[in-house]
Amino acid sequence: MSTASISFPQDFLWGAATAAHQIEGNNVNSDWWVREHSPHNGLKEPSGDACDSYTRFAEDIAILAKSGLKVYRFSIEWARIEPEEDFWSRAQLLHYRAMIDECLRQGIEPMVTLNHLTLPRWFAAKGGWRSPESTKYFSRYVSKVLPILHGIHWVCTINEPNMVSLTHGGAEGSNMTASALPQPDPVISEALIRAHRAARELLSSIDGLKSGWSIAAQAFHAMPGCEREMLEYQYPREDLFWQASQGDDYIGVQAYLRTYIGKDGPLPVADGVEKTLTGWEYFPEALGIAVRHGWEVSGHTPLFVTENGIATDDDSRRIDYTTEALKGLREAMRDGISVLGYLHWSLLDNYEWGSYSPTFGLVAVDPMTFARQPKPSLSWLGAIAKSGRVEI
Repeated sequence: MSTASISFPQDFLWGAATAAHQIEGNNVNSDWWVREHSPHNGLKEPSGDACDSYTRFAEDIAILAKSGLKVYRFSIEWARIEPEEDFWSRAQLLHYRAMIDECLRQGIEPMVTLNHLTLPRWFAAKGGWRSPESTKYFSRYVSKVLPILHGIHWVCTINEPNMVSLTHGGAEGSNMTASALPQPDPVISEALIRAHRAARELLSSIDGLKSGWSIAAQAFHAMPGCEREMLEYQYPREDLFWQASQGDDYIGVQAYLRTYIGKDGPLPVADGVEKTLTGWEYFPEALGIAVRHGWEVSGHTPLFVTENGIATDDDSRRIDYTTEALKGLREAMRDGISVLGYLHWSLLDNYEWGSYSPTFGLVAVDPMTFARQPKPSLSWLGAIAKSGRVEI
């Protein structure tokens, strides 16, 4: 039995995260829906109805609230709000405002992500982030959603811009592995930075709202004598985005794994080590390492863990992984790093960009009935949120 514990500050924020395309279902006007229903797409299965959270969002929020968690990070879907160029759905804007209001009614702090990977199919047809007018299109979208964001405190403009640039740079979604990330597209990287800064300026008009974006952060380890190769590999894939975040109210940290870098680049996960259902190395220490790195490279911008978790069908390993991740996070905080909160990925077992097989959720979802079944890890994390203490 555990006899030791670590404590977190009283104002530390605890919650869980999701993304619209992965849980809502029938996101038919998005580029990903087009891809899922194209021949030879390389995906195991389409998203389909997903978790039917478009109609069941109140139930999801209630499950989160009952557990003791206090923050729900979810995304609003640009492809629903602007299904055709410059056609704006008032019904969809009201739908997402209803989600915000339901969070507030149930005592949950909403964190709204404006763009989580998917794009409207009309925008993708224009080149997406490669379009010379991408900042104009994204800014117009942000301007349209500003009215529904009043009264909330947290907005994430773009989820994992570094991964967006990587996917356009030579791979797509489920075809990527941590040991073979393609070269980012510098045109897209710069477009995302411009779009983020334009959105940040627009969001600053709302009193009390803090904005940032979230970065996919790996714990990079250099093999002996390969420190230069590691820095060259890491800069366009992460550090460019950390540096571009200076001036933000916060930066979201999304960390799951580590990658070794050798003379010729990243190395595959070694044989014999424990792996998760995504094929990543089981390495909970990645979170603490990512937080320390992001803090330094961003010039000491406050951080918020907006995703961290594990794909496993063994919920006890989820608890083990998260315990160790939180231990490393608290050690970083004790060393003076400002971390505002921790959001687990994911609230629900959901569509993981090509397959439902990697289960990250604190809550299981029946694929036929959509019935929700909270796992022990949900009540465990909720108890931590209520007490501020983690047994180690």
